[in-house]
Amino acid sequence: MEQLQQKVLQGEHLMYEEMLKAAQWLFDDQTPKDQMACFLTALSVKGETAHEVAALATIMRSFAREVAIQASGYMDNCGTGGDGLHTFNISTASAFVLAGAGVKIAKHGNRKISSSSGSSDVLEALGIHTAISIPQTIELLEKEGIAFLYAPNVHPKLKRIGEVRRSIGKPTIFNLVGPLTNPVPLSTQFTGINRPNFVMEYASVLQMLGRERAIVVSGPQGLDEASLAGQNTLVLVDKGDLIPFSLTAEDVGLPFAPLEAIRGGNADENAVLMRKLLAGEQSAYLDTVLFNTGIGLFGYGQAETIKEGVDMAKESIFSGRALQKLEAVVTFSEQIKKVEVSL
Repeated sequence: MEQLQQKVLQGEHLMYEEMLKAAQWLFDDQTPKDQMACFLTALSVKGETAHEVAALATIMRSFAREVAIQASGYMDNCGTGGDGLHTFNISTASAFVLAGAGVKIAKHGNRKISSSSGSSDVLEALGIHTAISIPQTIELLEKEGIAFLYAPNVHPKLKRIGEVRRSIGKPTIFNLVGPLTNPVPLSTQFTGINRPNFVMEYASVLQMLGRERAIVVSGPQGLDEASLAGQNTLVLVDKGDLIPFSLTAEDVGLPFAPLEAIRGGNADENAVLMRKLLAGEQSAYLDTVLFNTGIGLFGYGQAETIKEGVDMAKESIFSGRALQKLEAVVTFSEQIKKVEVSL
């Protein structure tokens, strides 16, 4: 392992098989945390490759708890985070709109590590219990077609790595790997990354990991979502093809808005924003969610175009179905809490 560490410190890329070995080392409880931090920092400075990301994702997923869901056709819209732009929880809000439009959502997520409010933080502020068991997660998926998988619940070996990541305080390869390690078998994926120059490589990682259809997006200034603030860089993975394209909000009938218009706050503040937009209150927050949901619906194959997906997203919100999905998950969570208290 020392040889691989030196290779990375010298700015050399690791082969897929070498990264498999390094990943096993990272997940070994005997590996010193300071060495882990040094290695992850060196990888970030060097710049991660598609093969390194795919190898780490493969090892991390091998350690995940099994989610033995019977049905297929699930989608994850988790992004990498780590963009440092302090926007509100766009993908979490979009998940409810996607579910309201009929998409089966199994969204992977975590607490804040390099952001103001992670998906699990805002979900708890909304009244959703994130630390639910695997059987409860499966029940929720089967009942409502949407559930949130809190990363530490499904990745028990992440605790030490999470401590190391927090000590580093900056995005690492684990930001890139997070969306790739959902233990639910996915048919489709829509993920945002904070590196516009890595979109094609990330799409190739999804292809390596067996996704038949997926979309990767990086917004202006490296936002890990599609943004109203200019040109977005995307790649569609479709049956083995990698199709790059670019898109602005105006292309699908939505207005331009600067990034400042979608700044978020802490978990409680973001929860308020989310409830307002799901209730149909017009704002740049709403338009941003419509944009991302439209892309997700196109990626899922439910819409033939992203413009059609945006129209479907509007219907999901203004019909009340998106908010109903939120309330259904909150109710399910409250029932679980009542049972736990009575035990």
